[in-house]
Amino acid sequence: MATVAFLGLGVMGYPMAGYLSKAGHTVRVYNRTASRAEQWLGDYAGEAKSTPAEAARGADLVFACVGNDHDLREVVKGEHGAFAGMAEGGLFVDHTTASADVARELAAIGREQGIGFLDAPISGGQAGAENGALTVMVGGDEADYQRALPLIDCYARAVNRLGPVGSGQLCKMVNQICIAGVVQGLAEGLHFAKAAGLDAEQVVDVISKGAAQSWQMENRYKTMLAGEYEHGFAVDWMRKDLAIVLNEAQRNGALVPVTALVDQFYSEVQALGGSRWDTSSLLARLTNVRDFD
Repeated sequence: MATVAFLGLGVMGYPMAGYLSKAGHTVRVYNRTASRAEQWLGDYAGEAKSTPAEAARGADLVFACVGNDHDLREVVKGEHGAFAGMAEGGLFVDHTTASADVARELAAIGREQGIGFLDAPISGGQAGAENGALTVMVGGDEADYQRALPLIDCYARAVNRLGPVGSGQLCKMVNQICIAGVVQGLAEGLHFAKAAGLDAEQVVDVISKGAAQSWQMENRYKTMLAGEYEHGFAVDWMRKDLAIVLNEAQRNGALVPVTALVDQFYSEVQALGGSRWDTSSLLARLTNVRDFD
């Protein structure tokens, strides 16, 4: 059993840290809003610390799952950051969806202190985190990956190393590109079916048995038709991720016109008041939240 720190107890980090505790590891948690850490202690065995450095001190591995590049730097760097509390030989595992640049930046700082670093963004949403069934995309050294793998397995159903530091974040960008296109296609398909006078549920029942099938179709079409968008990853967070994608594409020369267009569609959803709606709310833009009944 390891002594670990977990930084960030949002909708993803909260259950992930819980799975580490349930597996028998000694878990120290840090969250910017201290009351969230206290709530976690009501559900799981562990200890709350007031700074990332305190949580990381003496830990074998330190995990993080925070909001963006800025949040990640905030919990890692500085006198109260995790690196200040970690000893040589420690390993930092970052589950934040962030840029490949910040992963390389922090890995370089860690290397100077003898600290390993893995960028390990996740996919599977809140339900995946709560069910211990996340997909984890990892960048970093093979030895560090093998060291972290038994712990990541506590909350993952699939874990793969893609290459050196930054590779996990690049893979997550591919994931978000694919999701954006699929959700837009599903939204247009449902909208078209309704406009054509078809029973949209019957249509999905038929086409989901063929080549059009997708996770989004299977898990989101009913709530989309009901105009319910409270079932997962928020539009604000998707736009954050797509901004990372578009910045990286500008750098590497990749052409992602559909992704850029869907990003603009999500800005229209935000204008409708849907900043906290889930990503399937692209349908709301087409229907202007008209009742589908």
